[in-house]
Amino acid sequence: MVGGLAGVQQYDAHEAPFWTRRVPEITAGQVHAQIVPFDRSGIRGQEMLQLLRLGVVSFGNVLLGLAAADEPELNAIDLPLLSPDMGALRRTVTLWRPRLEALLQERYGLVLLAVYTYPPQVVFCSKAFGGLFDLGGRRIRTSSVGQSELVTALGGVPVVIPFAEIVGAMRTGVVDCAITGARSGNSIGLHEVSTHVSRLGVSWGVSVFVANQAAWDALPAERRAELRQGLAALQEEIWQAADHERQDGFDCNAGRPSCESGRPGRMTIVEESWQDDALRIKLLSDVVLPNWVQRCGGDCAAEWNRLMAPELGIQAKAR
Repeated sequence: MVGGLAGVQQYDAHEAPFWTRRVPEITAGQVHAQIVPFDRSGIRGQEMLQLLRLGVVSFGNVLLGLAAADEPELNAIDLPLLSPDMGALRRTVTLWRPRLEALLQERYGLVLLAVYTYPPQVVFCSKAFGGLFDLGGRRIRTSSVGQSELVTALGGVPVVIPFAEIVGAMRTGVVDCAITGARSGNSIGLHEVSTHVSRLGVSWGVSVFVANQAAWDALPAERRAELRQGLAALQEEIWQAADHERQDGFDCNAGRPSCESGRPGRMTIVEESWQDDALRIKLLSDVVLPNWVQRCGGDCAAEWNRLMAPELGIQAKAR
């Protein structure tokens, strides 16, 4: 197995124990597995889909934000500002999952077995701000094309900076704000160089666990049924853990007694406002979706309008 990112809770506490300990249990010793995180296996995240298609990797975790460089339609599930909270993300995944299954099967010969998520990416700033509507003119650390487009639309200046360099950039004024996880930001000391952090999820980091069709079919039907059941439980476990980590990140950054695994700060938590929600919907409609359609094409817009628009009330259209 090739799993997700090394050194984070999703892999260390959930993926690795599932394959090494739980799988032999649920299959009565008939299946044993070894797993490595993709970023410590010599594999670039952008290569995972093709390696799985070719059967070089039989089972693997694909981070959709990385795979979207070649296949933009995959990341419709995690466009910036599409899902401001965990409930919204669950709804988005439910709506788009049938298309995701079909796309992975038709274009890559892969079986979708689970959808995982990391905690949300949120905005930290070194000076007070009231929400998204209040970020114009600030230099903001981003980590993806979608985030950079969003910051530009907000009137800010996107600056792509590696995760490990965020605190130094904030401390020296290279950036005024940074988009990253609430808990992961705390772990590198962002609470020491920031005063405010927004609760609104900008994007999440959704990944899929898939199997090469031939490798999957080679397993006996009984084993496939056991693995599907086990992976459904693992998926829910990872989602609940991501939500817990999100809340713990805010508790720690704010210095609340409920902080469990981080370092206490004294930050102000910026709650989502009606201005944020109105601006979020406008940016989705006028910027995020049109940019995605431009990268993805008219067929992507048609699928969005078939599956997502009836529920979300936002049509995908080209510029």
